[in-house]
Amino acid sequence: MEKIFIPVNIALLTISDTRTLETDTSGKVLRERVLAADHLVADQKIVRDDMYQIRAAVSQWIADADVQAIITTGGTGLTGRDGTPEAVSILLDKEITGFGELFRQISYQDIRTSTIQSRAIGGVANGTFIFCLPGSSGACKTAWDDILKDQLDMRHRPCNFVELMPRLLEK
Repeated sequence: MEKIFIPVNIALLTISDTRTLETDTSGKVLRERVLAADHLVADQKIVRDDMYQIRAAVSQWIADADVQAIITTGGTGLTGRDGTPEAVSILLDKEITGFGELFRQISYQDIRTSTIQSRAIGGVANGTFIFCLPGSSGACKTAWDDILKDQLDMRHRPCNFVELMPRLLEK
């Protein structure tokens, strides 16, 4: 039996000390792709690369029953200001270990060994899927086009994240 498409409410967070809504190319890439795939942008924000601002924004969306997925961009590198994985991982109920691994494997085709500098992560918190991507628009395109577009589509086979959503809070 053919599955029907179910739009997902996705919140987008850019982590940057320098970007504005006008200059946020990665946020624009994600927004365009989310909308082109017929999903909904539940909210979109930019916060400074500060662990507590990141946690506050992500926590607000985790607590919001209308947000089913969160995609962040930025702060996944190795510099002293890059703290997105540390800010978000403590909020996760479960980590999707394969997300970061697959992202780096796919990225290797384009950026070769530089992919090792990415600390992209994925996980679930309070029934909300969370994906933390690097800040480059290229990384956002790769993650969406090669992983998230399919996994956030109920029709994707053999399995996808959307069909798991009603079961995420089972005990």
